Amino acid sequence: MSPDGYRKTTLPNGLRVLTESMPGVRSATIGVWADVGSALETHERRGISHLVEHMLFKGTSRRTARAIAETMDGVGGNLNAFTDKETTCYYAKVIDRHVPLALDVLADMFLHSTFDPQELAKEQNVVLEEIKMYEDSPDELIHDVFLQTMWNGANLGDPTIGFVDTIDKVTPDDLRAHMRLHYAPNSVVVSAAGNVEHESFVQLVREQFAAFSGSCALPEPEAPLTTPATHVRHKDSEQAYVVVGARGLSVRDERRYTLSLLDTILGGGMSSRLFQEIREKRGLVYTVYSFQAAYREAGLFGVYAGTSPEHVQACIDLIVEEFHRIADERVGDAELQLAKEHIKGNLTLSLEASSSRMIRLGRNEFALGRYVSAEEIEERIDAVTADEVRDLAAELLPDANVGLCAIGPLDESAIARNRDAA
Repeated sequence: MSPDGYRKTTLPNGLRVLTESMPGVRSATIGVWADVGSALETHERRGISHLVEHMLFKGTSRRTARAIAETMDGVGGNLNAFTDKETTCYYAKVIDRHVPLALDVLADMFLHSTFDPQELAKEQNVVLEEIKMYEDSPDELIHDVFLQTMWNGANLGDPTIGFVDTIDKVTPDDLRAHMRLHYAPNSVVVSAAGNVEHESFVQLVREQFAAFSGSCALPEPEAPLTTPATHVRHKDSEQAYVVVGARGLSVRDERRYTLSLLDTILGGGMSSRLFQEIREKRGLVYTVYSFQAAYREAGLFGVYAGTSPEHVQACIDLIVEEFHRIADERVGDAELQLAKEHIKGNLTLSLEASSSRMIRLGRNEFALGRYVSAEEIEERIDAVTADEVRDLAAELLPDANVGLCAIGPLDESAIARNRDAA
């Protein structure tokens, strides 16, 4: 066992089992991961990975959808799932003594879902309502628009949830074929964090997944070209929602720790440059922050702001000015140290939750093929220099790399990515 309580076992069928022990807690979070997300879908089947995720909750040969819900509610557990661009995860958080029950439910869903046509029709309507919800949530929709603009034509750029015309056409046979193609022991990881004992948990997984066999082709990560452009979508709303950004780094790039510091300095907290300049000094926004969208072979970096339509250009100008400043001027030692402590503090706080640790186990296994300890992350963060931050900013954030997306009562001809273009 590693000092962090991490252990890994690969079962004879190829299924990987990862655990991280947290003896001081009474909870455990279990995740069953499949190495498939929307980046593997054809355009005609966009959203099928997410629809499979929904359907695994809708009944098995042993349990109805209601029975699945009541089983977990009956022990005070939380059962959920998520699909992203590159992975799908089904997970449960329970009191430690209910780990066998939670794993039984997850394995039942994962291996024995029935994909009843009537349930599928209802769940397709649920997903269509979810699409409408996003359309009515411009602060969330703008991030999808940004990815579509910056990765135009790429699978990574399209929304994970899919489109109305692609969701409507999916059949039960399509769902089964998708699972046969992408769900196999060599593409699945079971991860658990919390008050779990590795060997006992491995034995539970061995029993629950005894009939799980075969193999599938593992995904080839997409590495799309970045296509910076300006995209404005008109919408009658009180606010305008803006993202300004550029190419970022993949989760496998060793400079990702440098980018995390650049991200934190620009827009990672209340003391960040953008928060201070745009909100505190000028009062132009309620929300402004920077973010990363990082995948195995590609990444984007962006800044989000929500503001009144008349303040959009001022916000864009200030964001671009900060891009220029961090690329041209060396970050001061005090500011750099503040950012380092901010990242390390957030990391430590996240590690108090078994769910966060379970997700880190699964993501790192798929993306990096190994466990990454908190100590390693802190050492890599501490090693980053101010010159490295400046050099990376100069590489990623020149004007030619910058794209702009906006949603609101706006005219594209009235805004620009920087003053020189206005």
